Amino acid sequence: MPALPEVLIGQDKIDMVDLFAGPGGLDVAARWMGLSVYGLEWDADACATRGAAQLNDSVHDVRKYGPRSVPGATILVGGPPCQTFTVAGTGSGRRALDRVLGFIERMGAGEDVRDEVAKLDDERTGLVLEPLRWVLEAHRDRRPFKTIVLEQVPAVEPVWAAMREVLEDKLNYHVDHGVLRTEEFGVPQTRRRAVLIASREGEYKLPKATHRPYRKGVLRSAGDSTRRPWETMGEALPHRADPFEVISNYGTGGNPKLRGRRTSDQPSATVTGKISRNRVLQGGAEGRFSPEEAGRLQTFPLDYPWRGGDIAQQIGNAVPPVFALHVLSAALGKQVDPEDARRAVDTSWSEVCRRASSGEPPIVANPLPEQRPLF
Repeated sequence: MPALPEVLIGQDKIDMVDLFAGPGGLDVAARWMGLSVYGLEWDADACATRGAAQLNDSVHDVRKYGPRSVPGATILVGGPPCQTFTVAGTGSGRRALDRVLGFIERMGAGEDVRDEVAKLDDERTGLVLEPLRWVLEAHRDRRPFKTIVLEQVPAVEPVWAAMREVLEDKLNYHVDHGVLRTEEFGVPQTRRRAVLIASREGEYKLPKATHRPYRKGVLRSAGDSTRRPWETMGEALPHRADPFEVISNYGTGGNPKLRGRRTSDQPSATVTGKISRNRVLQGGAEGRFSPEEAGRLQTFPLDYPWRGGDIAQQIGNAVPPVFALHVLSAALGKQVDPEDARRAVDTSWSEVCRRASSGEPPIVANPLPEQRPLF
């Protein structure tokens, strides 16, 4: 019999466990909401940022732990590594998709497939199955998670669809999933993400868009009048008082010499780990976004304390906190007021941490019936 996993944080001290937590995207949203969270992350650089941000910062491999490691958590969230599934990546995850879908079906039937998963060409591909393993183990322990939130690149949507069958048919969850656009939730960036939410508490749906979708050549004022205009880079970075233009590191239309361009009155293109290579033209000078600015385009507070190495990659890999706020709230049966979301990202991170340590009310109304201390 395998040894029981180490208990990372004890009973009744945690609301949410975040698998593949990175530098803290979902964790930031949780803290805005007044939820206590424990994140598992194996990248030492991301953990350095987590420590500076007053989040737990020990290096963890999610494969070595399970729900018994965080016995008090009722919410499971995770954004598994996406590199093997992205168009820009190696594509090994897409080639292995049929095998991954087969593993999900067998896991739902009670099979242990870990040895086979370990033999995949790229170990990161198999990590997309870890949240399901955690959910199944919690179910077997008769302490199921009440709420689940998963997000990944759009290519992973078939994986979420397969997991939905297991969660609904075997485990009695209500599930919704689909591909969402981050600019439709107040993120000053165009980014598409495949999201799954599941709940044992109610038939909750993916969040309703609060902002209009970005369309090249279409005015911000056009479209659904019940939604707000999409957020611009200029609004996110008000200290850059003059208009500016961003020239992407990536080519467009298959031509590496035809760089994508966006102006400060538009949302940013998708923030990736290469954002530090983007050229920023302003007032006749050329520069680069600082880590703080790149993080703000992802909706981290401007004073979020980036640390460690490869900060651009940390930022590009992260879940945009404002987007996470909307998704997590929807999974808990709530709808976020866009004014609350904007106030959250505009509040300094040091102030958020101060409120947490002093027991003051959170930035965004706590969706749980009982306030608990933050980790």
